[in-house]
Amino acid sequence: MEPRRIEIETDRVLLHQAEHYGIIDLGSNSIRLVVYDNLGRAPFPRFNEKSLVALGAGLDEEGRFTKEAIDGALAAIRRFDAIAKAMDVPRVDVLATEATRKAKNGDKLVNAIHSETGLEPRIITGEDEAYYSTVGVISGFFQPRGLVGDIGGGSLEVAEVLGDQVGDRRASMPLGALPVKAMLENGIDDAKKAVDGVLEGALPPMLTGPVFYAVGGGWRALARVHIAMNDYPISVPHGYELPAKELSSLAKSIAKMSTEEIAALPDVPGRRVETLAASALVLWRVFRRLKPDRAIFSAFGLREGWLFSQLSEEEQYRDPLLEGALAIGLPVARVPRFSEALGRWTDELFPGETQSDRRIRLSVCALTDIAWRDHQKVRASDSFLRLLEFPFIGISHAERAFLAVAVMARYGGKVDGPVKERVGKLLSRSDLVRAEILGRALLLGHRFSASVPEILEQSRLKIEADAVRLEVKEEASVPDSDAVQSRIRQLAKVAGIEGAEFISE
Repeated sequence: MEPRRIEIETDRVLLHQAEHYGIIDLGSNSIRLVVYDNLGRAPFPRFNEKSLVALGAGLDEEGRFTKEAIDGALAAIRRFDAIAKAMDVPRVDVLATEATRKAKNGDKLVNAIHSETGLEPRIITGEDEAYYSTVGVISGFFQPRGLVGDIGGGSLEVAEVLGDQVGDRRASMPLGALPVKAMLENGIDDAKKAVDGVLEGALPPMLTGPVFYAVGGGWRALARVHIAMNDYPISVPHGYELPAKELSSLAKSIAKMSTEEIAALPDVPGRRVETLAASALVLWRVFRRLKPDRAIFSAFGLREGWLFSQLSEEEQYRDPLLEGALAIGLPVARVPRFSEALGRWTDELFPGETQSDRRIRLSVCALTDIAWRDHQKVRASDSFLRLLEFPFIGISHAERAFLAVAVMARYGGKVDGPVKERVGKLLSRSDLVRAEILGRALLLGHRFSASVPEILEQSRLKIEADAVRLEVKEEASVPDSDAVQSRIRQLAKVAGIEGAEFISE
């Protein structure tokens, strides 16, 4: 596949007319409405609410939804439909998964929803659920490769992910949190055997991969616990990465805990206390069979995969991080076109730049003016803290730290002891220097040109062995100043170069 085109396209972003888009997820453990700000490559949830209607637990002995389960689901759907209409959401898709496809009268619930609201639920097959969950990971990361596992209330899906494609091998199994919780009532040993038996019979042979992308609230709860236990510098589960053996060890210990012991774990979500042992048991046994090297957690799954599948191929192929940075950065900038000019101005800053590095640099350029309205004393520190935790997608935690440091340096912040202590586990010394060089270069660009693209484009920044040079064409008609000289010297100091020159050609 051709390398994706990664550019700042100001007109396309600013002229785009966004429309809200909604998805109602009829899961086995809950029913959720998410209204996204836009049906696009980097969707941000504008409204997100779930109703704890456990359809998976609402089946009678004959495998039919009880009247109470259907009434509870309809009450939740009526509320979500009213909210969507009040928000003028032009399109709402309803996706029904394991509980509805398993129930013998699942069509009764589907028909009742359509009769009362006009919405048309789609019952997603197990294989399709595996497919769309994997597409969700594709939408949330930069060309992911490995395996995707998605645990829900009723089922577990596993599939291959091959960059921008879903692999042919995938499976759906009745190993969601609710049925495995019921297995645990017979004891951990019997539950292990039952889970292992299902995995052995359902997983394709020779299915393996070095990276396992963990999807689903139950598994993200494990990430939250691990983050809190290790005093990790970023609390965002999406993109959190750790050795598979370490995660498997944690899952094994939690699978054997009582509810009271789980409730005492740090940062465990209250709504996951009752089912976390079951989710942990499944992950432990899945890892024992698939033997991945690393685990990466994903906040994107079925819903985002379904959304992604509605996009054009051109839209799908845009970079998720850069699209999110553009959506956040350009509308609040003093001069939106200046980010695009900065992108070109820094094109030669890092020789041998990879495609992955380029997308990070351009994202920093897109966010270069996010704090101009803040007080100058807090611009650097507030930007740093905000970007460390901002819900970007398509970004690893190390890249998130790089982006935060670069924007902080753009606002004159110092990469000092506290900053290094916060992100030192994520960035090497050379990465820190590179982030600061980028930030100081952007600071120089803003200062020299007063954020006017036409002035910036009449100059060229060169970092050479003996000096940092800002070469300015005569037609720019913008003289040197003490402030500009100071920024050139700051950049030279960070780069470890003695010379700093302003050259008027």
